[in-house]
Amino acid sequence: MKRRRIHLHHHPHTGRKGRGALLFVHGAYTDSTYWGVNFVPFFQHHGFDCFAVDLSGHGGSEGRERLDEFGLDDYADDIAHAVSLIDQPITIVGHSMGALAVQRYLDKSPAAATIFLAPVPTTGLSASATRLAIHYPSFFQALYETSKGLFSEANNDLLAKIYFGPDTTGKDVLNFLPSVAPESRRAVMDMTLLPLRAPVSRRKIPALVIGGEADNVFPSSNLFFSALPWKAKVVRVPGAGHMLPLDQKWQTVATHMLDWMCENAPT
Repeated sequence: MKRRRIHLHHHPHTGRKGRGALLFVHGAYTDSTYWGVNFVPFFQHHGFDCFAVDLSGHGGSEGRERLDEFGLDDYADDIAHAVSLIDQPITIVGHSMGALAVQRYLDKSPAAATIFLAPVPTTGLSASATRLAIHYPSFFQALYETSKGLFSEANNDLLAKIYFGPDTTGKDVLNFLPSVAPESRRAVMDMTLLPLRAPVSRRKIPALVIGGEADNVFPSSNLFFSALPWKAKVVRVPGAGHMLPLDQKWQTVATHMLDWMCENAPT
């Protein structure tokens, strides 16, 4: 089978000293562009070579016309391809669904260290989807419309309420909207059926799990269970929502990451 063309964005460090490489892996219903708003400039300034991958069918990568064929294992293959292109010790940062894709990658391949931001819980999507449907009945329609480029003030306000911290308004999520896109049905099913997957022996590498205490998608009470198999440190950020790289508390998140990497990630 011909290798899909995967778009890998490279942002060289702008600091005085190179401190290693970071690979950012985006979540569901998005592409990699949101990493470039806050996180990439922050970590460039602190001396890291930054890379962000568009998973298959997303952003600038091939496969959009057959998006629904791709599952988490395909996304893990994308990460493996990106790592091979980078060809240096790397810390892989996965957000939400991206954290699961990184875990699938780590089932078979190494990394210097890993960070999971607001990861999909070990129990899968069912509880979250049910809770969102009860408390925000119009959410899934709003997400569908936004992923198709149909923006509205009402949808923006709802996405702000669900994905971001409590002080965020619809006007504050304008940096988020361009990255919103359809997601693979197969990948969504993989996440839903996650509890049925056979246990995997986890690779022993430095790992950090960060979530927002105001995350309305995946409550921060799930973070302990995401961290347990990796023996990872857990950080809960007060007032932060689900979209940590764009949240008003993003700098607090990035600073926790930086401090942890300075102590735990090889450079």
